[in-house]
Formats: sequence, structure tokens, C-alpha cells
Amino acid sequence: FLERLDLSFNRLRWLPDDFTKSLSSLQELRLDYNLLQHIDSSSLSDSDNLKKLDLSHNQIQTLDVRAFNSLSRLRLLNLDGNKLNVLREGLLSRQQSLEVLLLNHNNISEIQTDALAPLRSLTILGLQGNQLEHIKFKTFLKLQTISTHMQMSLNPWVCDCDLQRVFGKIQYVRHLHVEDYRGIICHAPPQQAGSLLASMDSQLCMAETASVLVITITVLLAVIGALVKAERNRKNKQAASDAESQEK
Repeated sequence: FLERLDLSFNRLRWLPDDFTKSLSSLQELRLDYNLLQHIDSSSLSDSDNLKKLDLSHNQIQTLDVRAFNSLSRLRLLNLDGNKLNVLREGLLSRQQSLEVLLLNHNNISEIQTDALAPLRSLTILGLQGNQLEHIKFKTFLKLQTISTHMQMSLNPWVCDCDLQRVFGKIQYVRHLHVEDYRGIICHAPPQQAGSLLASMDSQLCMAETASVLVITITVLLAVIGALVKAERNRKNKQAASDAESQEK
């Protein structure tokens, strides 16, 4: 029975629906360095025993949300160097055994909240070189693993208080480790561009707090000014009314 199939460095543009029909014993499949643009729900439907799948360095823009449904034994999924822009909820719903997920150098700008939640065995998550500007803490908190090491540099991060808080919280979660945190560089706003996020400590949140405080004080002074003016007008009207009464 065939257990390993290497089809890398060909010019494959698509996979037929019955691609794995007679490959039920396959444990490792290499499809890297081809021209694939989409993986359909039926292309890998007979690969129940697959443990390693390499789809790196193709041109994959979309994955059917059921594309990996039959791959419950999968331990390594390599999608490096493709054109994915969203990591969708449900795509990895059957991958409780997945240990390595490589998504480096795609165009990912969004990771949906529950996209990573099913990955109970994940030890390595590669997200370098994507289009991530912000992330949600809840997305990574749902990774209930023993220990997960993540790479997240080379993204166009917008360094604000929210981003700093997210990474700060992640560092306090015992099983989550951002391996390249000290290499994360800010791309925006302009005054932070080129700076290391780790070097800013709590400056971003302090600056935001100061801005909020200034705005709050300004609004408060405006309200007080309006109240004083209203009270002054009331007293002037009252004085005028009293004067008219005395003249009569």
C-alpha cells in the first residue's frame, strides 16, 4: 500500500474530485511548489490516514471549509507561501491531532474568533509574513493546548493600546509562547513605524490614557462653563425681573 506520495515541483493547477480515491493508506502527501488555486471539499475526502500534508508554495486563495474534514489524523499541515487572506472558522474543525500548522507568507489579514479552537494538540503555529494589523486575544485564548509556540513577526502591525494589551495578555497565558515577540515591528501609526513593540512597554496605553484624560477634562470644562453661563443668565434675568417689580 502506498504510504508516501510526492507530487511537488509539477505544474498541477487543480485536483480532481476522486484524487485520493485509491490512496486510503497514504500517510504523507507532498503537493508543494505547484499552481493550485483552490482545494475542494472532495479532493482529499478519502485520505483518512494522512498525517502530513504539504500544500506550500502554491497559489491557493481559497479553501473549501470542508476541505480537510476527513483528515482527522493529520499532524502537520503546511500552507506556507500561498495567497490565503482569511483563516475561517470550521476549516480545521476535525484537526484535534494537528501538531504543526504553517501559514507563513500568505495574505492573511483576519483570523476568525473560533478558527483555532479545535486544535487541542497544536505545538507550532506559523503566522509570519502575513497582513495582520490587529488580533483578538479571545482567538488565541481558545487554543487549549499543553504548549503552543507561535511566530508572528513580519506583519504590518498597527501598534496601539489594544495591540499592546493583546500581546501582554498572551504572555501571561502559560501555554502560549510568541517566539519572535521581540522582533515584532510596528508599521503604523507613522510615529511608531519601525519601532519594536516590545520596546514600548506600556507607553502606547499611557499615551492613549493621557489623550482620553485631556478630552475628558476638555469636555468637563466645557460643561462647567455652560452651566456657569446658564446660571449667570438666570441670575441676570432674575435681577431684571426684581428691578421691574420694584419700579411698579
